[in-house]
Amino acid sequence: MSAAADAVVLTGGSAGIGQAIAARSRADGRRVINLSRRPCPVDGVENLAVDLGDAAAVADAVVRVRDLLGARARVHLVHNAAFPIADAVTEFDARACEQAMRINVVTPAELTAGLLPTMAPGSSVIFIGSTLSEKGVPGRLTYCASKHALVGLLRATVQDLFGAGIHAVCVCPGFVDTPLLDPLRARGPEVMRQVLGMISYGRLLTPEEVADIVAFCLERPSLNGAIIHANLGQRES
Repeated sequence: MSAAADAVVLTGGSAGIGQAIAARSRADGRRVINLSRRPCPVDGVENLAVDLGDAAAVADAVVRVRDLLGARARVHLVHNAAFPIADAVTEFDARACEQAMRINVVTPAELTAGLLPTMAPGSSVIFIGSTLSEKGVPGRLTYCASKHALVGLLRATVQDLFGAGIHAVCVCPGFVDTPLLDPLRARGPEVMRQVLGMISYGRLLTPEEVADIVAFCLERPSLNGAIIHANLGQRES
C-alpha cells in the first residue's frame, strides 16, 4: 500500500516539530489532519481547531476525525502537542500540573482509544517524548513526569494492541530549534552557549530532523515498543 493511501492525524501541527511533521507527511503524499488551536500553515493540511486541554473538545474532535476518515485505513496517529511548564517540588502548582497532564498524557490516551476503530493493520501510534522522558532535571517537575508517562503509555499501548498489526514508538528529541526554546534564548547568549556545550555536535536539532525520524518510524513495525532518542548526543550530568 502506498503512502498516498495513508492518513496522519497529528496534534500540535501549527509550529515547530509538528509543522515539520505535517510538511514531511504531505511531501510523502499522505493526508494530514491537524488538531490544534491554531492552524498548520502547510498546504493541503486539514485543520480542526481543538483545545486539547478541554475534555469535551477532545471528545468532539474524535467524532469529527472519525467522520473525516470514514472507513478503516492505515492511520498514523502522532501525539506531538505538549504543554511546557517550569515548576519544581518546592514551587508546585497543582492546577497547572493537572492542565499539563491533561494535554501531555490524558489527551494522547483518549485520542488513541477513540480513533482505534478507524485504524487498520499497518497503522501506527507515535508519541513525541523528550530527553526528559528518561531523566530528571531541576525546575521541570511536571514536564518530566508527563514525558515519563508517555513512555508508560507507549509500553502499555504495545501490550494492549498485541496482535493488532498496529505499532507504537516513542521519539524523544533533545534540544530542538523551535519557539519552545525562546525562554532560554531570552536569558542571554551565555545560557545558549551552555546549552550548546551539552550537545556533542554543538548545535540544535532542526524540526525537520525530528520529522525525518517520525517518517521512518511510521513505516517500521519492527520498532514496535521502541524508545528512540534523537539529541545529537548529550553530555550526561
